[in-house]
Amino acid sequence: MSALVSIDKLAVQFRGDRGWVSAVEDVSFDIGEGECVGVVGESGSGKSVTALSMLRLHPRGTARFPSGSIVYAGLDLLHAPERDLRAVRGRDIAMVFQDPMSSLNPVLTICDQICEPLRLHQGLSKAAARRRAIELLDLVRIADAARRVDEYPHRLSGGMRQRAMIAIAIACRPRLLIADEPTTALDVTIQAQILELLRDLRAELGMAVLLISHDLGVIAEFARRVVVMYAGRIVEDAPVDVLFNAPRHPYTEGLMASMPPLEGGADRLYAIPGRIPDPDEPIPGCRFGPRCAHLEPVCRASAPELVAISETHRVRCTPRARPGVLA
Repeated sequence: MSALVSIDKLAVQFRGDRGWVSAVEDVSFDIGEGECVGVVGESGSGKSVTALSMLRLHPRGTARFPSGSIVYAGLDLLHAPERDLRAVRGRDIAMVFQDPMSSLNPVLTICDQICEPLRLHQGLSKAAARRRAIELLDLVRIADAARRVDEYPHRLSGGMRQRAMIAIAIACRPRLLIADEPTTALDVTIQAQILELLRDLRAELGMAVLLISHDLGVIAEFARRVVVMYAGRIVEDAPVDVLFNAPRHPYTEGLMASMPPLEGGADRLYAIPGRIPDPDEPIPGCRFGPRCAHLEPVCRASAPELVAISETHRVRCTPRARPGVLA
């Protein structure tokens, strides 16, 4: 599968009270044409930072990229001129954010917000853009689209706001859709509907999807390949069936063990001991070491590299500490 977007050795730092703090380091993975990649990990693992870096959406002056590249169609998005980047945002690569209420502009109608990328990137007239906005609301299954298109965000339910966000994101038929926790604030029934919608849109539009979530069930249902992140680094990258059946990193193993069994009956769910470290917390060797059930002396001596253990499976763990299945 040819790479649509190639992320290579990405490092992201944020300005702190005592200087620059590393939030993401040595992140490398590709997203293929039409591929669905899931990114999973605890809060603070660097999932959203990586996604926002792809379109340089961090607040101006707060972030820097000391190394790495994110290449799309021959353009390095990390270092591209703002003019070139604006041409990519919304047209070729679009994003659906976690909280649609804070992402939608409260003083603009849904029509205004869908029409903006259509008029900017496709040069549609106001009337043509409005017609297309109604079609898009129909496409994302908002009932009575001709009336809802003139509503303000606060008049819509949470699920409808998320559908409106998806309509904005797919307005220009992007080649890659980044969905950052798109179901977090929604109830279970609406979550299922949004995931089904994204799956159908992916098939209809032929776009690639980068799905970011802390919910392993969502990832298992939607993604074909999974990137597991911990403390700003990729610790495992594998096809979804391989990852769920035979995790090769202790952190991935712990995540799998923390899922409730389908049959029920568990008296107590497994929890990974400890906490994810602060970005500036000094930890010798492997950053997962303080929480690892398979810690070896070599793990404290040096930080492991992300290495390929098969053609489709990478892991950042010394061979002596790689687990089998957690009992």
